[in-house]
Amino acid sequence: MLEKTKKVFKIRNSTMRELLAEALGTFILMVFGLSSVAQVVLGKGNSGQYLSINMAFGIGVTLGIYAAGGISGAHLNAAITITHWILGNLSWTRLAAYIIGQFLGSFMAAATVFALYYDAIYEFTQGNLTVSGPTATAMIFSTYPAPSVSLQGAFFTEFIATVMLILGILVIQDEKNNAALKGTQPMLSGMLVLGIGLGMGLNTGYAINPSRDLPPRIFTAMAGWGMDVFTADHSWWWVPVAAPILGCLAGVFIYKACIDFHNEPDHETENKKEEAGMETS
Repeated sequence: MLEKTKKVFKIRNSTMRELLAEALGTFILMVFGLSSVAQVVLGKGNSGQYLSINMAFGIGVTLGIYAAGGISGAHLNAAITITHWILGNLSWTRLAAYIIGQFLGSFMAAATVFALYYDAIYEFTQGNLTVSGPTATAMIFSTYPAPSVSLQGAFFTEFIATVMLILGILVIQDEKNNAALKGTQPMLSGMLVLGIGLGMGLNTGYAINPSRDLPPRIFTAMAGWGMDVFTADHSWWWVPVAAPILGCLAGVFIYKACIDFHNEPDHETENKKEEAGMETS
């Protein structure tokens, strides 16, 4: 009975560590990202440009992965976490812990950036917090589609961008193929997000992550922007939640079909590496 109690306590302690690691990693990612958007919007283009937003999110991803990677694997993305659960890599308990941690970190990051730029936001908006219009500021915290993009086009954009995200992550981390060195993986993941922003950010602002978009949207609804954050643009809010999840699943299927299913067993791969090392020597 005592051993069983110790085992349960150990599991709970491990799950709590993973929750807190995901919270911290996501918090770091989001503070860098959201504050860069705030600086560009509130500075009216004089304190940064679109490129600076891309770079800040890339830096945030890199540091967030370095912070949480050794404890939780640094998902920092509910779409990735749900995909792991569907593939059987996570239990229900850990699924809940990861998503709670990510949402908590993201929500707190939105509150932090709001506090950081509180004076600038109210000067910019004259106290009128809006989702659209010349002094709109809701886009500082969550993504909204470009005026010229249809809902279907926006969904497809988020879907494809997330496919590219998970394909890139699998390429970087696949030990059976040609994985990057462990210490470089966070930096390469940050560069991957930077690349997605540079090439696929025009239509939707590349949310590619429910944990990046939904918690700050909830915060803005509570902080003064109201329910417009959920009803604007034909109730756009669900797209950055659903499309990344489906895109993540599709990306994993594509990678498995093209690469993973054709990989050699682990022992054969190790033998080849050893032979290559002997030849090099």
